[in-house]
Amino acid sequence: MIGRVVFLALCAATMGCATDKPHLGTEAGVETAALWRSVATQDDQRRLRGWRDAWITALDQARANGHGNEIAAEGVLLDPDGALPFSDIPQGIYRCRTVKIGSQAHGALAYIAYPFFRCRIAQGENGLRFSKLSGSQRPIGILYADGGSRRVFLGTLQLGDEQRAFRYGDDRERDMAGVLERIGDNRWRLALPYPHFESMMDVIELLPGE
Repeated sequence: MIGRVVFLALCAATMGCATDKPHLGTEAGVETAALWRSVATQDDQRRLRGWRDAWITALDQARANGHGNEIAAEGVLLDPDGALPFSDIPQGIYRCRTVKIGSQAHGALAYIAYPFFRCRIAQGENGLRFSKLSGSQRPIGILYADGGSRRVFLGTLQLGDEQRAFRYGDDRERDMAGVLERIGDNRWRLALPYPHFESMMDVIELLPGE
């Protein structure tokens, strides 16, 4: 097992195998904290390192545009320091919703909260997978272990009537990166810093489905 992990890391570092661009749900993978670092693009590693700066900037923008009450009403969901000791998320169907904070364009909305949608956590060939099941913008990707304190999400954005997700790393504008944290009993959030479209920070709340 250890040899397998070392082999994968060396392959990714030298571009000698396809591990740095797993097609979501097709190639086998090994789920370790080290693996996500070898899989993630440089751009996504930068985004993940800057997650807190993105969050604070996004909140400042939203409050400056009159959304302080909405932010306060969301409580721990939008608190960058709100994560609790991690317990892994069970597989199954979830009720999810997205809150977009901050804006990349002058004059654009600095706060948008969307209704609930269905999403799924399931074990795939590459590891634990998150998938949004409906809508015109559908994140799909792998939730990699990260030392037991959280999971790191690396995936792509599926659009419109597309039937198949892009291979991670093939299209920078479609790549997504974030962190999954526990914020309550049976409550998690997926925080996505510096998305390539619209906002400064996307936060997806996950609650067990009915």
